Amino acid sequence: MSRPARALPDELGDAFAVHAALERGVSAARLRSVGLERPFHGVRMLPETPHVLAAFNHDSTQRAAIERKAKAFEQVMSAGWFFAGSTAAVLFGAPVVHGDELVVAAIHPADAPRRRGVRGIKVSKHLVSVSKCAGMRVSSPASTWAMLGAELTVRQLVAVGDMLVRVPRTRQGFLMLNHELATVDQLQAALDAGRRIGASRLRQALEQIRVGCASPLETDYRLDAAAAGLPEPELDVEIFNRRGRRIGITEFVYREFGTLVEVEGDHHRTDRKQWNRDIEKYSAYVAEGWEVVRLTSAHIRGPHPRATAIVRDALTRHGWVAT
Repeated sequence: MSRPARALPDELGDAFAVHAALERGVSAARLRSVGLERPFHGVRMLPETPHVLAAFNHDSTQRAAIERKAKAFEQVMSAGWFFAGSTAAVLFGAPVVHGDELVVAAIHPADAPRRRGVRGIKVSKHLVSVSKCAGMRVSSPASTWAMLGAELTVRQLVAVGDMLVRVPRTRQGFLMLNHELATVDQLQAALDAGRRIGASRLRQALEQIRVGCASPLETDYRLDAAAAGLPEPELDVEIFNRRGRRIGITEFVYREFGTLVEVEGDHHRTDRKQWNRDIEKYSAYVAEGWEVVRLTSAHIRGPHPRATAIVRDALTRHGWVAT
């Protein structure tokens, strides 16, 4: 019967450099054991707990996986390197698909990393600022957005921009002012910092970014509604009853036409408490004279999208006339 592997020193954490382990008395044989992952040369990582990510949605799962991988590479990063591009975007929680390689940058003329599993890039100093995310050095949110102009479509850049400029809310629904990851002015400054690949796409996207969309699905509806010629709605609006009590926060408000649009994510359907809260909220809206239009992903992204037609009909019932 084989012996269980010797426990590693707690101070090494989940990911560690080989030299750090050797300095703490871990044997070379232990570092070669099959129970340790080898994500990068000179790095070892404890195996992932299988069930940890199971309940997350795709974006959360990807973010957790990339953060885990980035923390592993951080063990052997040079002082001037930082995560950038799609890697930084995912770490910030942006709706970006990440490839197999981490994007790691260096300020020109310093050498960028050249390792398996890493795409090293050089960035001119005036085109990037560096900040922190999850304790790691990353390109700032605005710099990251501008760098993505080289690989994303205009629509994708709008979705990322909407996410970065959104002012988050507490669980009680109160706005957390000055807690947005970036402002529209900061995105503009990053675009204006110098010549960038994809500058035309970035300019087009910047014109369409708005503060108030809480998800890529909401951004998709907003862009489709604008393309369909619908009036521009207010976003992320607190709704009050006649006595001045807040009865809810809704995604889109067409105030002139007495219409609210709610975009229902999967959590609205699968969370019983959320479902019950929604029922009460919608009843309160109707009691105050609002028409409530509820849209799902199938309405917005399905094979035959109907979201804008549904909202158009509601607005028309309340006096809107297309121009």
